[in-house]
Amino acid sequence: MVKKMRHLWFLPGPMGEEPDYLAPVPRAQVAETSVINDWLAAQASDAARLARVAGRLGSLDDRLRRGPEGWRHRLAQIEAADLSWLVGDRVGLDRLALWMSLRLSGADDDMAALARVGWAVRRLTGGPGPQDSLGAFLDRRDPENITDDAEPFAGRAAGWSDLMQAADDLHPIARACMGFHLWSSAGLGHQGDQMEAAVTAARIAASEGKGVVFAPLAMGGAGGIRASGPPAMRLRRWLDGMEAAALTAMRHLDDIEAWSARSETIMMSLSGKTPPALRAVLTEWPLVSAPMAEKLTGASRAAVQRNLTWMEQKGLIRELTGQGRFRMWRALN
Repeated sequence: MVKKMRHLWFLPGPMGEEPDYLAPVPRAQVAETSVINDWLAAQASDAARLARVAGRLGSLDDRLRRGPEGWRHRLAQIEAADLSWLVGDRVGLDRLALWMSLRLSGADDDMAALARVGWAVRRLTGGPGPQDSLGAFLDRRDPENITDDAEPFAGRAAGWSDLMQAADDLHPIARACMGFHLWSSAGLGHQGDQMEAAVTAARIAASEGKGVVFAPLAMGGAGGIRASGPPAMRLRRWLDGMEAAALTAMRHLDDIEAWSARSETIMMSLSGKTPPALRAVLTEWPLVSAPMAEKLTGASRAAVQRNLTWMEQKGLIRELTGQGRFRMWRALN
């Protein structure tokens, strides 16, 4: 049942409408009903696929609920980095890791892009979702000197949120897809808007989960967020992308779980607090540098470097960068 909402200016009116003769409020309500009904029809036409994807997400939710907290952070970094490439920011996992852990950046780094991908990791890791307050979730608010003819951000955000609430007959995965594709037309777009839209949708899609914080999408490639075609086509691509991403996330967890068990067995002969702390860091972070490990474990640089060298010799980790400075290691499966 579609709820009555405020006027949502960004929605198109029905075909054949005569704007000179119809009052604005009834027209908006018709448009809102029509848009939601289009997505309800798309959901009904792909119910089997939606059920399968919901099942995949449920399996990931169960896996994360039973796993260590570091798994969530690991997947959030991978998803945010992949998403940054899809939206054009192109922030790699190595740059993201140094920025998130040490606030280090290179001379050629785009600071705005790093800030966006860092925001994405934080929002994909936890905290209140967009349904509580979209403005707070996005860290966006109206400027004090807003002009009289400008539509306030608070109003645009409220209009989009009203539409999402009215679409409560949609499954969260389908509702997230609708919200993503209406983002720019709702006037919420600015630089980085695709990143914001995708992260918001990822949280909405997983809003019923207990272990999973977000529904992965970027790990499945760019197809899921391609914006073309009618709602049925967009939803099908969204579902295909989310299914591929969920399977990729599960494979990541399989690999890191197997690595954790193997590394614990091999490192049993080592004493002290540094080896288990270092294993935990390598589980939580896809790429790790010695300064990162020093800060995150609280161990000395010498102890960290000694253990990293030992782990590399035992085939547990691999150095990727080949550089003398800011060398990065990853768990070797």
